[in-house]
Amino acid sequence: MIKFLDLHKINDRYRNDFETVFKEFLNSGHYILGQGVSQFEHAFANYCGTTYSIGVGTGLDAISLIFKGYVALGKLQIGDEILVPANTFIASVLGILQAGLKPVFVEPNLETYTITNVEIAKQKTLKTKAILLVHLYGQLVDDATLADCKKDLIVVEDAAQAHGAQNASGKRAGNLGHAAAFSFYPSKNLGALGDGGAVCTNDYDLADTIKQLRNYGSVSKYVNVRQGVNSRLDDVQARFLTVKLKDLDADNDVRRKIANRYLTELKNSKIILPLCSDLRAHAFHLFVVRVAHRNDFVEYAKKHQIETLIHYPIPPHKQEALKVYNHLKFPITEHIHDTVVSLPISPVMDEHDVDRVLTVLNAY
Repeated sequence: MIKFLDLHKINDRYRNDFETVFKEFLNSGHYILGQGVSQFEHAFANYCGTTYSIGVGTGLDAISLIFKGYVALGKLQIGDEILVPANTFIASVLGILQAGLKPVFVEPNLETYTITNVEIAKQKTLKTKAILLVHLYGQLVDDATLADCKKDLIVVEDAAQAHGAQNASGKRAGNLGHAAAFSFYPSKNLGALGDGGAVCTNDYDLADTIKQLRNYGSVSKYVNVRQGVNSRLDDVQARFLTVKLKDLDADNDVRRKIANRYLTELKNSKIILPLCSDLRAHAFHLFVVRVAHRNDFVEYAKKHQIETLIHYPIPPHKQEALKVYNHLKFPITEHIHDTVVSLPISPVMDEHDVDRVLTVLNAY
């Protein structure tokens, strides 16, 4: 079986380093917001090209805390409208709602799965104060859209799937908007061995506010200036992430090589490939295709020992948890969620695995 993602194989490469840093963590006697978190925050900010990186509990918390931070600073008001892609993972929407803001859904481009100026203009009103640009599946929102949004909106990147993606100028995901949210869920390109997240920004006031909010709203022990939460990146996970960070670019390059083979060698009219004009602008967290008869396709691949996944079968506005939006219709989004399938792609796939996937799928 060609696994969709072999996490054991990915992380077993670091077994000795993990054991070493765990011993250091254990011996430190400082287990919450310790040296491991500080070192990773510095390293990750440096990697993304931002002034600040703040480790938090999850990618969802990162989104929520960014928006809560802007509310606390008075740059957003409760009830403000925030544009968000209709075809994203539900966490993008939950993060907006948890900050007391109003998500307004935007249809994506069918070929790239990201949102563009054309659809943004249709939903933008005088009440629109910010936008959450989701680099879905690892592909950056295009530079023109991002630049246009920054003219009059607070631009927050949902970079949970885009670690290491770079635009044409060489700037990385996380340093393209005013603030960015990352997830270190184990399956991410930079994944921990548990939950984790981070906020990146160049805004001192926002960074300082989020540092307070993530730790009960405190500025020092038992001195609380805001109504915060408990959302702190675990120190041992931070140490594991620091170990893995040094190989992120190399791992992403392997993903891009596999993606390039899929893009150039998958030649089956029943399989619709994604549009990607610049491989560097895509981290290929996922390689997503569309097929008309998805269940048949998935069963065919499974029969031939190829594991696939569906990201995501139900769009946020159709989820029971978001009933207030169930009446909305987004034909492009709904078509995407009905037809997408994610193919195996990871830094530990070998040429034989890729050959096998291509042979099987070209024969579908």
